[in-house]
Amino acid sequence: MNEHGKSRWGRVVLKMSGEAFASSHVDETIDGEIVDRLAAEMAEARAELDVELAVVVGGGNIWRGATGEKAGMDRATADHMGMLATVINALALQDSLERQGQPTRVQTAIHMAEIAEPFIRRRAMRHLEKGRIVVFAAGMGNPFFTTDTPAALRAVEMEADVLLKGTHGSVDGVYSADPRRDPTATKFEEVSFSEAIAKELRVMDLTAFTLCKENGLPILVFDIATPGNLRRALVGDTIGTLIR
Repeated sequence: MNEHGKSRWGRVVLKMSGEAFASSHVDETIDGEIVDRLAAEMAEARAELDVELAVVVGGGNIWRGATGEKAGMDRATADHMGMLATVINALALQDSLERQGQPTRVQTAIHMAEIAEPFIRRRAMRHLEKGRIVVFAAGMGNPFFTTDTPAALRAVEMEADVLLKGTHGSVDGVYSADPRRDPTATKFEEVSFSEAIAKELRVMDLTAFTLCKENGLPILVFDIATPGNLRRALVGDTIGTLIR
């Protein structure tokens, strides 16, 4: 942990999968208790660690475009349905954050002015400067991309210092193999972009990974499902895997 208990990065973008909003304890696709816990950690980090925070949410707890494609749907249509699922998660997160006193704005890549702002880069950056958390939804508005790519894109556009990739399902970093299937898999504390590519480490989709590499944007992969890990990641505890 750093000396003053402040974030080691001034501005961060946090990527969360839709599955992070769900749990096996409730039948609903969004577990309110989990969302409240995540929101509390974000609000606390914003208030106490002097960090500007934006969030990119996935929608896999509600719908995946690949699922629809496998069932015979048009892929573009299925992906647009997935983008709408991310908006549902973004609104749930916004509601929880604001109930905890943290001003929040949702910006979407698909125009839906009645419930969210359109994505405007300069406006988003101004929100961050004013201490608001910005939640980006609807991906990039284009099909055929996972939410990893818009997370990387938004992080570059926001001039973020790091892209935090919050995982779930007990995967707490980057391993030499899938630790859930291979008990001999070893965890990396730090790895270079070149090494990750050479070893074919599945960090995120290749488009997103390449975008981060080309723009010198480090990625920290860590388990966000464990309470307190967001703060630990921000203050510099040894956690997850840093790729740079």
